[in-house]
Amino acid sequence: MSRFLQLHILTFFPPANLNRDDTGRPKTAVVGGATRLRLSSQALKRAWRTSDIFAAALKGHMGQRTQRLGEVVLARLLDGGMPEAAALELARDIGGVFGKVKDAKDPNPARIEQLAFIAPEERVAALALADRALAGEKVDAKTASLLHAADTAADIALFGRMLAADPDYNREAAAQVAHAITTHKVVVEDDYYTAVDDLKTPTEDTGAGFLGEAAFGSGVFYLYICIDRELLLRNLGGAGASTLAADAIGALAEAAATVAPRGKQNSFAAHGRAHYVLAERGNRQPRTLAGAFAKPVDDKDLMAKSIEELERFRSQLDDAYGPAAEDFVTLQVGKSGKLADIIAFCRG
Repeated sequence: MSRFLQLHILTFFPPANLNRDDTGRPKTAVVGGATRLRLSSQALKRAWRTSDIFAAALKGHMGQRTQRLGEVVLARLLDGGMPEAAALELARDIGGVFGKVKDAKDPNPARIEQLAFIAPEERVAALALADRALAGEKVDAKTASLLHAADTAADIALFGRMLAADPDYNREAAAQVAHAITTHKVVVEDDYYTAVDDLKTPTEDTGAGFLGEAAFGSGVFYLYICIDRELLLRNLGGAGASTLAADAIGALAEAAATVAPRGKQNSFAAHGRAHYVLAERGNRQPRTLAGAFAKPVDDKDLMAKSIEELERFRSQLDDAYGPAAEDFVTLQVGKSGKLADIIAFCRG
């Protein structure tokens, strides 16, 4: 089995604001002295992880990112008839395994301070411990082995987790996801818009009921993903999880090509599809092809020129260092390849 799977994806998005900064404008980065639009890896991974693609392909094998496991346990204990004070104490103990619990005087005392990725097996174990307490058994959350170093949570195996309360159960991400950037220089524009009161009569002033501005940008984005397939298998418990690992990789490849962050989609409907996908397998040290766009692409056909520059740079790297991949497959809309080919290659 080749250790590394690398995906290089070019996708065009029309005017949109898929990923906003703290001022509400599209995120950007200066690359090669030119401003580019940017989609953060965090926004991309959340869009993929919460997509219908992941839900269907990985049903029963998805973690939950939440502060509220303690509240789930508390509800279970109260439904089982445990007195409220005792139930809250135990729920806080169990929640505290996954992170620092909020102060007892907080309006939500069973929650933890941080968001924590919780695997299905860990949730089951937490509720089973609650059931044992309801049956009259004296339980200790700290010694109950609620945390797992490996499990069937495919999204945690792919994207990792950090547990500040117990770093021994941190999970190193098997999938590295770069921030997507446009291959060319961009200018973020502003849309000035108004809204009119439907019940305003003709005799009243003709002004708008609301005035606003919305920033947007458009471009061809380059996205790079690297998956360590050996690490993914270890995160999922070993060789016996090979089918689940393949399902996870296939879902990631499909989502990366078809799912975008949801920012301002109701205003822009920028539901793009990858125009070009290059998937590579091999055991050599991975490398991004972002260097193809260190000099901004400048052409009337930005997509065609971006593909040309990516393939040229890849060839130059292979000439200088030797082939980085043992095998590869491409999809280019209007020319060759299908998404099904990419998914099958990635799973394989």
